[in-house]
Amino acid sequence: MIELRFNAIKPNGQSLVGTITSPTFREGKKKILKLAEKHQLKIKSIEKKVTFLYKVKKGNSKPTVGEQKAFNKEEVINALTKLGYQVVSVNRKLFDYSPKPPHQDIVSFVKISAELLDQKLPYGEIMTLLINDLENKTLRETLKQINNELKKGADSEATYMKYQSVFGKFTAYMLGLASKSGNMAEIYKATAKFLERQQEFRKSLRSALITPMITLFVLFVAVLFYVGYIFPATAKLFVKFDIPLPPMTAATLQFSDFLMAHPVMITLSILVPPLLLWQFSKTEKGRLFIDKYILKIPLMGSLIHKTLIEVFCRVFYTLYSGSAESIEPIRIAAEATGNKYFENQIKNISIPLMISKGVGLTDALEASGVFTETAISRFHSGEETGTIKNTAKQLANYYESETVFRLKNVIELIQVFIAMVIMVVMIGLTLVSAETATISPKSPVM
Repeated sequence: MIELRFNAIKPNGQSLVGTITSPTFREGKKKILKLAEKHQLKIKSIEKKVTFLYKVKKGNSKPTVGEQKAFNKEEVINALTKLGYQVVSVNRKLFDYSPKPPHQDIVSFVKISAELLDQKLPYGEIMTLLINDLENKTLRETLKQINNELKKGADSEATYMKYQSVFGKFTAYMLGLASKSGNMAEIYKATAKFLERQQEFRKSLRSALITPMITLFVLFVAVLFYVGYIFPATAKLFVKFDIPLPPMTAATLQFSDFLMAHPVMITLSILVPPLLLWQFSKTEKGRLFIDKYILKIPLMGSLIHKTLIEVFCRVFYTLYSGSAESIEPIRIAAEATGNKYFENQIKNISIPLMISKGVGLTDALEASGVFTETAISRFHSGEETGTIKNTAKQLANYYESETVFRLKNVIELIQVFIAMVIMVVMIGLTLVSAETATISPKSPVM
């Protein structure tokens, strides 16, 4: 997220200064122009907050260097001058790029904060300790800016949401909400648990799906290289001397000739489908389509589905405080799943039913069609007994235990399948090579 500041003039001639945050400069400019059109403002300038490199000194001491974010150079000079420094130079940083911190660093920050909050340490001291101890520059600078803004009395939720590109939308929302709640340690613990489960699931999913797909792709390319380039060099020698070829050798040579005759078509057929799928997945409809049918993948689909329910229940448990305030926790929990189809069903079916028709929580969730019979049954029992919050926690723990256990078995099964595929391919190549070795030239006729 970037921060933009605009200077404008009202219809009565009064000057106005405002700031907004946006993922890109282009989107931010559109927001400002729309705002100006709505309120009949005349925009004079739009400035982006960027990083400046400065060199300062005090008296005869050795100059020191540092970085400071500001909207323009004059702001940095004025701020440093007020602190009593003699400004040597201030220049805009040419490559102002800050890579997103590793997921593990964010998990560690949230987890350590939760532990220190549990020990009743003031939040300001926790931020100071972590800022001084963190190694990742992006996360350290982000926390420094957040700490400065919070000390000035800024709204914690709005402040954290400005940095959702660093933390992620859900994490930023939860950390901002925690600072305003009366149960800060509990929300930090729940967020840490959510991030750990998310990291663990992604790692398992990578082992179960992505790594095998890469292995099969590399194997496929290796076989194509062998059949298309290495094998013909030997087999065509026999053709040259008019020596009859055995069936497998002849079929493999024909396939090789086809590959060599249509290299562009073969390359496009391999590369284009994944690229089209990737582009399609970036669209709203594409994301919705993929997220819907990923839940129907054999073996993995049900595990992904139950993990989404686990995430929903865990976040809902953290935020839910009573039936009168259940809409916002449901919305945030749906967004936390990261699955567009799951989120869409709850937002467009369950929540409207609860708001417009007064349908109960269980019936509304059942209407979405994304919850298992087990989950609906447990929610129904919890709603009848008034223990919805604890029911959500029990469901989250239950599905966590089930998915962790089953996922290990699925990974082992997939690894066995990949090993069998590799074995079959190697046996096929060995048979073709062995058959080629048995070819012998005709005896000369006297």
